[in-house]
Amino acid sequence: MSNRFYFRQLLSGRDFATGDQMAAQMVNFVYAIGDRETGEALLVDPAYDVNGLVDVLEADGMRCVGVLATHYHPDHVGGSMMGMTLEGVAELMERVEVPVHVQAVEAEFVQKVTGLAESALVQHRSGDKVSVGAVEVELIHTPGHTPGSQCFLVDGRLVAGDTLFLDGCGRTDLPGADPAEMYESLTQRLARVPDEAVLYPGHRYSIESSATMGITRERNVVFRPESREQWLAVFGG
Repeated sequence: MSNRFYFRQLLSGRDFATGDQMAAQMVNFVYAIGDRETGEALLVDPAYDVNGLVDVLEADGMRCVGVLATHYHPDHVGGSMMGMTLEGVAELMERVEVPVHVQAVEAEFVQKVTGLAESALVQHRSGDKVSVGAVEVELIHTPGHTPGSQCFLVDGRLVAGDTLFLDGCGRTDLPGADPAEMYESLTQRLARVPDEAVLYPGHRYSIESSATMGITRERNVVFRPESREQWLAVFGG
């Protein structure tokens, strides 16, 4: 599988959406996960420049067959943000009509932000798997930043969206966020992800672009509190 597994980490404003000030400011990561043998790939959180992202895939001999959405915020799926309208999954559908995989509780928010029809979304529960060729991606529901935030575990990698960064975690003071749920997601729902798995976050908020979960658990301040009460006292807003 290692020979056929396809994985790319793409930084907004550098690897795609070059010249876009918002993309460069937000430093979003978009990920491509696929099977080289079948030429099929999934895009994680395509936004800002969807044609550029599809072009990257096609230059690698791959084609987009689906979207994995970590959560509904416009810098991850498109929509209105800071008075601007960002490209996202709706514009992607104009080029390639593919399913968008979301957690069931996030579906209504994704629809509202993107304008997509319910039929365009595939609704999941935690533990579901999405296959791309022979590659299986496990979906882990990690509420906290939003009600339906999800992470993707594939081939020893955790693509975490805004649930967990190398330093810190997603904001819990925004509408729909829940500090107590974030604590449970970080300490319980992601507990079975092994230390040797590599964390790939939704934004480049650190010098490094990835790190093992072991290093992240050792260095990241969100793992320092020794109880739920301590965590909420520090990060509960």
